[in-house]
Amino acid sequence: MRIWNQAFGYARHIAAFGLLCVILSAISVPVRAQSSAEDVLRAVVRVQSTADSSARTAKTLGTERDGHGVVIDSSGLILTIGYLVLEASTVMVTGPDGEPQPARVIAYDHDTGFGLLRMARPLPVKPMRMGDSSSLAVNADVLVAGFGGAGNVIRARVVSRRDFAGYWEYLLPDAIFTQPPYPLFGGAALIDKDGRLVGIGSLIVGDAQAPDTPSPGNMFVPINALKPILGQLIADGRSDGAPRPWIGIYTEELRQRVFVARLAAGGPGALAGILPGDLVVAVAGQPVAGQMDFYRKVWSLGEPGVDIPLTVLRQTGGVEVVTVKSGDRYDWLNRGTSH
Repeated sequence: MRIWNQAFGYARHIAAFGLLCVILSAISVPVRAQSSAEDVLRAVVRVQSTADSSARTAKTLGTERDGHGVVIDSSGLILTIGYLVLEASTVMVTGPDGEPQPARVIAYDHDTGFGLLRMARPLPVKPMRMGDSSSLAVNADVLVAGFGGAGNVIRARVVSRRDFAGYWEYLLPDAIFTQPPYPLFGGAALIDKDGRLVGIGSLIVGDAQAPDTPSPGNMFVPINALKPILGQLIADGRSDGAPRPWIGIYTEELRQRVFVARLAAGGPGALAGILPGDLVVAVAGQPVAGQMDFYRKVWSLGEPGVDIPLTVLRQTGGVEVVTVKSGDRYDWLNRGTSH
């Protein structure tokens, strides 16, 4: 999945200080000196990764991925969105000097979607400080910044805060939605009025303002979701919360009905006989009302390994109860060689 326009790469250098001050002052970011203004954007780096064609995510995410990350400490730690580096065999990070350097994936957290990288040689940039994403209210002015300096920054506005459900068995509480849409969203930095990092770019969406309301924009993972688990991710590569059962079913929601769009190859749902086109009617006998409700009912049954009874309406019209023996998503994924 290529989410970086090559033309935005090396051809653009950090813009003149005057332009940078205009952009930052638009949301009241203090600009006391040239170095402090530039530091905010110099901490945003380019992240490029490759995955083997045999990777579980190769068909959906591609084998070559390209986006952004943010330097968050002085020892070479970089925060990005996890799908950029999931199952990666190689990762390269480019800082403001334009020279790609190798990095290692040290953590991936499915629950939040964050990925962490460690560079062998830290970049000569000041880390971006973390802000408080919980205080980022609707209508707040923000900046969305990708690698490349002021030329790759836009002014945006928070248009909603709400839970987000993704088809890949993903549920993010209190996601941040902004407009206008930023096309180079993967791993982009969301920066508040104080010049602090409050989110990491995840998706471009068509309903930023409200569900089922046509309104193109972006979804960001709030930085506060990282704070309680950062130490765990650095130490163990994943958070130590109770693991959730995974069934390998990719769904679509229509009017609170949950349809099976496709299945993870070799995943629990496929092995149990769930089919594309099935309508999930109930979990363990409890009716399902939308993706969020579906995930919560599945996760409430226990940890990976628990049986998940799904009542499904087949395309042929028959109703069946299919018991899926859940697994652990991390066991299904290929950890890659950059870990």
